[in-house]
Amino acid sequence: MSHDPAIPPAPRPGGEGFRALDAGWRQWIAENRLRHCTAESMLATMAQAGLDPAECERAIRAMEEDPAFLAARKFQQLNAKLASVMANQQRLRELDPLYGHVEKRSRVSPAEFMDKYVIGSRPVVLTDVARDWPAMRRWSPQDLRERFGHLEVEVQAERSADPLYEVNKLEHQRKTRLADFVDRVLAGGATNDYYLTANNEMLGRPGFAPLLDDIGTLPAFCDRSQLARRASFWFGPAGTVTPLHHDTLMLCHTQVVGRKRWRFISPLQTPLLYNHFEVYSPVDIDRPDLARYPLFAQATVLDVVVEPGETVFLPLGWWHQVSSLDVSLSFSYSNLAVPNEYRFDNPRITNW
Repeated sequence: MSHDPAIPPAPRPGGEGFRALDAGWRQWIAENRLRHCTAESMLATMAQAGLDPAECERAIRAMEEDPAFLAARKFQQLNAKLASVMANQQRLRELDPLYGHVEKRSRVSPAEFMDKYVIGSRPVVLTDVARDWPAMRRWSPQDLRERFGHLEVEVQAERSADPLYEVNKLEHQRKTRLADFVDRVLAGGATNDYYLTANNEMLGRPGFAPLLDDIGTLPAFCDRSQLARRASFWFGPAGTVTPLHHDTLMLCHTQVVGRKRWRFISPLQTPLLYNHFEVYSPVDIDRPDLARYPLFAQATVLDVVVEPGETVFLPLGWWHQVSSLDVSLSFSYSNLAVPNEYRFDNPRITNW
C-alpha cells in the first residue's frame, strides 16, 4: 500500500459528535482507492480522525460506483500503460552491463557525443573540456573577493530550516556583497544553509564579464556566441545539496574548484519518483523514506564524483541530486549547438 494523501483539514462537526464527511474526505477516499489502498486501512485512518465508521464504510463502497471515479479509473489504465512502456524501455537499457557506470571520457568526437550521449541520452563526464581555461588557474574564493568583492550578488540563504528550500527558492533570495559572502563561506564550514546558485544570473551583468573571459575553448558541440546568455555561476561551501529534480534542457557543468557528487536517475523511471509538483521529486537520495515513497526502491541510481577540471554532460530530463564535497566553484552552460528547448507538462499538485 502506498502512502495516503494528506488528511483534509477538520471540517465542522457532524452528527453524534463525529467530524463531517465532507467533499475533502470524499476526494481523499477517491485518491486512496486510485492508489490501491485497502478499505480497511482507509477506515482505520478515518476513524482515528474522528469520522463515523459506518458512514465512512458506506462512502467507500459508494465510491466504486461513482461516475467520476469510474472515469478516473479509465485514465488510470492509460497512465499505467505509459508507465509500463517506460519501465520496459528502462529494463532494456539496463541490459548493458555498464549501465550503472558513469563514464569519464576525453577526446570524444562531436559525432560520437551526439549519437551516444545526446540522442542516446546518457550522462557522461568529459575530462578534457577545461584543459586550457584560465579559470582553472585563476578562480578561487580569494580571487572572487579580490576582483568582484565590491559587487552585489543574489544568494540563497536560510535554507536549512525549510525542507522545500529549492521549491521555495524565491523566498530564500538575499542580496549581499560578494566579499561578505566569500568570507561567510570560508568561515562557516560545511553547511547547506547558503549557496550562490545559477538563479543569481550574475554573468549577465557587465561587472562580472571578466569571469566569461576566463572560459577557454568550449566543446565543438557548443555555440560560443550564445555563451554569455546561457551560462551560470555556482559558488558555495561543502555540504550544499541541490535536491532531486530534472532540468528542462541539456547542459554542461564544469567543476573548477572542489568536488561534487552527482547522482542520476533515468527519466524513464519518473513514475518511481513521486513527481507531483513541477520538476521536483520529494525523495532524498541520501535518506529515502521508503515507507512514504516505496516505489523509489525500484529506481536505479548512477553515482559519480566530479573532480576539478571535469565536466558533466546532463542529458535531457535526467533526474539528478548534487552534493558539494568541498568549497566549490562551478560553471554551467546550455549553449549546445543542437535543439535545446523542450516542453514538459509539469504537474502542480501541492497536497500529496
